[in-house]
Amino acid sequence: MKKSARNPWSWVPSLYFAEALPYIVVNGLTAGLYKTMGISNAEFAFFTSWLYLPWIIKPLWSPVVEALKTKRWWIITMQLLLGAGFAGIAFSLHAPSFFQWTMAVFWLISFSSATHDIAADGFYMLGLSKHQQSYYVGIRSTFYRIGMLIGQGGLLILAGWLQSTTGPPPTNIQVISEPGLSNSIIFKPKTPEIANFDTSRMLLQPSSKLLKIGQEGISFDSAQIVFNRVKQWNIDHGFYTEAQALNLKPEKTGGHSPGFAILSYHLSQTPKSGEEVVFNFGFQQGDKSFALKEGSRFVFTSENWEFPAYIIIQADSRLNKASSATFKGTAGNTQFSWSVTFLILAAIFLALAFFHRSIFPHPKEDSAIGSAQSGIKEFWPIMKSFFMKKQIGIALAFILLFRLGEAQLVKISQLFLLDKIEHGGLALTLGDVGLLYGTIGMLFLTLGGILGGIWAAKTGLKNAFWPMAFAMNVPNLAYVFLAYAQPDSYVLISSAVAIEQFGYGFGFTAFMLYMIYISEGQYKTAHYALCTGFMALGMMLPGMISGWLQELIGYQHFFIWVMICTLPGFALLFWIKVDPAFGRKKKS
Repeated sequence: MKKSARNPWSWVPSLYFAEALPYIVVNGLTAGLYKTMGISNAEFAFFTSWLYLPWIIKPLWSPVVEALKTKRWWIITMQLLLGAGFAGIAFSLHAPSFFQWTMAVFWLISFSSATHDIAADGFYMLGLSKHQQSYYVGIRSTFYRIGMLIGQGGLLILAGWLQSTTGPPPTNIQVISEPGLSNSIIFKPKTPEIANFDTSRMLLQPSSKLLKIGQEGISFDSAQIVFNRVKQWNIDHGFYTEAQALNLKPEKTGGHSPGFAILSYHLSQTPKSGEEVVFNFGFQQGDKSFALKEGSRFVFTSENWEFPAYIIIQADSRLNKASSATFKGTAGNTQFSWSVTFLILAAIFLALAFFHRSIFPHPKEDSAIGSAQSGIKEFWPIMKSFFMKKQIGIALAFILLFRLGEAQLVKISQLFLLDKIEHGGLALTLGDVGLLYGTIGMLFLTLGGILGGIWAAKTGLKNAFWPMAFAMNVPNLAYVFLAYAQPDSYVLISSAVAIEQFGYGFGFTAFMLYMIYISEGQYKTAHYALCTGFMALGMMLPGMISGWLQELIGYQHFFIWVMICTLPGFALLFWIKVDPAFGRKKKS
């Protein structure tokens, strides 16, 4: 078989799998990565939102990709760079300033991925006939979804499994409160005797597995002193930084504070030099009248492992009957688990680069067309014709604002699911979130997209616009419900997310069709690329402030704010004019 006539099955699936994977890693997997590494929601949302920028401005350098080298060369080169970038992330995670280093590498990955998108879409059109392009469009979409599934589901599950198997086994703490129990507010830090440690294997050893909390109030000033001392002890011994502390004050009723209990944990064995054992502690089940006030995340190293890390759990002031709850402590080598995950990603892309080098066809049309300067000259007429379109101002406002709520929701939703009950989250594990978004969510997102396409084809874009707008935005109420109810039923949580994902998939079809509609004309491909750039800008700007806003007002009010942000998109629908025939099947 000639190299110019390769069977498309041999390269189309792997090409679009490779196109999806880095995009979802940068814009999805990073939530789990940075959340488990102790980065705040505000920092995560602001800095990772900048990673959208390459997809926003990729039309600006698409003429360079068109003019210099072949699409085949660009694809293989970018896949090699992506493999090197993921390896760089794996090694950067062990640096003291890992956040700065990994963000720098993610920038390289983002630009490489956006360039890969340009070349891959162009190569698809050059390597296939018109008939083949239509025939394989469903296949490329399917394998793009598989790439999304692996990136947002499989890799999260893998990282969670590695984290759970690289540390001490989890421990459960029972907390009870009964009328008549006395309170104790004594805090005298004591280093456990190493001779009494179980050193046969690494264990998390709590000072007690049963905590008793009295229901009589104590002096608020005394409680405040103990809270501050516990917090300062943990900071001084390197278990967390000032910025990572919960910063929760004891509850106050008049001049008194409800009862609380102090719990300590220590390791039974020293970690290896440079190894970090990340310990997470939080509410598991039972009466939510018990709240974790201090000590949700600790980092044990070879320098502080023999010291105890202290935790405070306080009862609600309204608790006046016998009650109980279970708190759970888990630990693992977070750096190691994510390093292995990204090394696997690096290996995948290096393998894809060498595979595509040997299997890609050599289309005659795939050649450099001149200099970068000539490509840039051709770009200006494209830009001018785009901004001269009718209703372009309304169209761009709609593209930027229609997903105003969704842009903030998508940045925070995974953080919310992973965050602890005490922080307002749902305390799911990485594996839970990977299964939820990577399988259940992806299934309903795809189903919504398919049904949305069928509906739009039947009724036309004009008639489908309003129903699809409601379908995309109203299901966001699922997160309002989850934030207020904080259910511990995985089935209920999955159902809420599935509804939101289905609505998003169904409604997003109209958004994509509208971008196709306003791109019609001589430069439809280039104009559509410009639309997708503005779409990415509409995701980036709101996403940058979403973390800061969530930390300021909490998850409950944040998701209500998301619903308010859907209103500008609805308002612009009154101004948009669409040909009633667009999108409908023409009668023969």
